[in-house]
Amino acid sequence: MEAKQKATTVLIHVILILISITMLVPFLWMILTAFKTLSESTSVNPFVIFPSEWITDNFSKVIKNMDFPMLYLNTILLIVGRVVAAVLTATLAGYAFARLNFRGKNFMFSLVLFQMMVPGQIFIIPQYLMVSNMGMLNTIFALVFPGLVTAFGTFLLRQAYMGLPKDLEEAARLDGCNIPQTFLYIMAPLTRSSMVALGIFTAVFAYKDLMWPLICNKDVMPLSAALAKMQGQYASNYPQLMAASLLACIPMIVLYLIFQKQFIEGIATSGGKL
Repeated sequence: MEAKQKATTVLIHVILILISITMLVPFLWMILTAFKTLSESTSVNPFVIFPSEWITDNFSKVIKNMDFPMLYLNTILLIVGRVVAAVLTATLAGYAFARLNFRGKNFMFSLVLFQMMVPGQIFIIPQYLMVSNMGMLNTIFALVFPGLVTAFGTFLLRQAYMGLPKDLEEAARLDGCNIPQTFLYIMAPLTRSSMVALGIFTAVFAYKDLMWPLICNKDVMPLSAALAKMQGQYASNYPQLMAASLLACIPMIVLYLIFQKQFIEGIATSGGKL
């Protein structure tokens, strides 16, 4: 029985290692291509994996041709704006749907679930018309606008608040706390891990958002939209594109390294997933 259990454990570890290697291959290929010449990157020889000469010209050309400081700034403002708005609105709405009783609560929450069930692309035209009528096209606000409210975050925080015992609210009520005080001082601090998880999810979603920035903005662009414009219709300089992609990965790598512990805790306690 022990031998069978050990064999099963070894098999599981082998499968997980193979899956991890498979997931790392695109990232490693991006790094290797960033140091290749254009001819090497488009070579059909399957044995040309490592560059014959490690060159850094692709990085210098990309940095010279693209305004990376401004792209980083736009991306950071986009992420921060969406994270703050999503956490604030989702926390308030999640608490209301989970702990308060009011007329039409079930119907309104069904609308939130409906928004999660349909593709987000159907909201692009109404969102564009709203931003256009406000005269806010080609601004940071236009980038942040679709993330002012989040159905996923509302659902995530609602589940977190529903998991808290009712005794906490009853004790707070006996101590003389009203609903805002109970929410602010008792309930909200207990869902901090879920808020952090929602913030990280929102940051990832905002970072990889491509379609909306290309539609609403012409000049004020984040990294994802700027990278998309580097790809030509008939030909692309893949080494420079991979070099720019590698530079664009820096914000997410830094974000993960800083909030790695909170990210794992948030997933474990909230039950959320990507």
